[in-house]
Amino acid sequence: MRVVIAGGGTAGHVFPALALARRLAAGGHEVRFAGTSQGQEARLVPMAGFGFVEVQARPFLRELSLRAAVAPIAAVRSVGRLRPLVGASDVVVGMGGYVSVPVALAALRAGRPLVLHEQNAVPGLANRVLARAARSVGVAFAEAIRGLPRRANVIVTGNPVREEILAVVGDRERLAKEAAEELGLDAGRRTVVVFGGSQGALHLNRSTVEAVPRLSGSDVQLVLLTGPAHADRVRAALGPEPRVPVRVLAFLERMELAYAVADLVVARAGATTVAEVATCGVPSVLIPYPYATGRHQEANARALQRAGGAWVLLDDELDGEVLADRIVTLLDDPDLRRSMGERARAWSRPDAAEALAALVVEAGVDP
Repeated sequence: MRVVIAGGGTAGHVFPALALARRLAAGGHEVRFAGTSQGQEARLVPMAGFGFVEVQARPFLRELSLRAAVAPIAAVRSVGRLRPLVGASDVVVGMGGYVSVPVALAALRAGRPLVLHEQNAVPGLANRVLARAARSVGVAFAEAIRGLPRRANVIVTGNPVREEILAVVGDRERLAKEAAEELGLDAGRRTVVVFGGSQGALHLNRSTVEAVPRLSGSDVQLVLLTGPAHADRVRAALGPEPRVPVRVLAFLERMELAYAVADLVVARAGATTVAEVATCGVPSVLIPYPYATGRHQEANARALQRAGGAWVLLDDELDGEVLADRIVTLLDDPDLRRSMGERARAWSRPDAAEALAALVVEAGVDP
């Protein structure tokens, strides 16, 4: 079966698509990707060994402006260019976002079955519009169902997670030792991993720097993933000798090392982050990005909070003092952290890639 997967933007959007692609490829299916040259997919997809076709697509903006008017025009123009790619496929998968729109429209025009996946607890505009015409819609959060058309065929699959992340549960001890060596960590200290997604989060970075003096005297060490644009600024703000050890990295390719060594994660609440933290069974403090469309990051975080696997701290409540207090409270209560990790793991869907792949195969077998 020949499958085209459309989607991309940030690494958090690309990784679930790659997890799905690997599952399909393992089943003997041919997979190609469609995405933009500006998104992370242009780098990550070829690195993973999959074919990549560039799509001309722009974000759909909810405003009256020239930029907003250009997006649908670009999408319509791309439909014709995508005809050969889509026409040669058996199934098209849209992973959400504006990148998937022209590919999904080309699939519908060519009469190819369309399968959608919605990462977030609040569905995005593209998936809400396309859901009625799709053969099926896999969702990561059960909460997303109420945001989609009633007549859509919606199945809760979970959010596909990379195999490297899935391996953490069974291989945590070895990976934690490797993490300590690779990242220069003290194996005798408790480790808090802080990150704001692949691009970082300036407010979270600043609050972490402010929290460091308040953690003085504890056996804590921090791994702070700042995002490429902020690393030098954060190192300068911390100074040469921070009160507790802080390992500052712009980006960490092998996130399985961070999850394996973490006693606690502090992070934004993107869909991929929530899925990975839960799958690894790591307790977390989630700080949703406040400007996410439809407040979908808060909805993501609240879902894991309701399951007992995370604490939620809103961005306007965040500062160094509050963050330090949350960190100390959780680190000083190992029973609570153990319970949160177990509940997060129970809530997670480690078989999400397999479940979504089954929807894709079913659509291709019965077009």
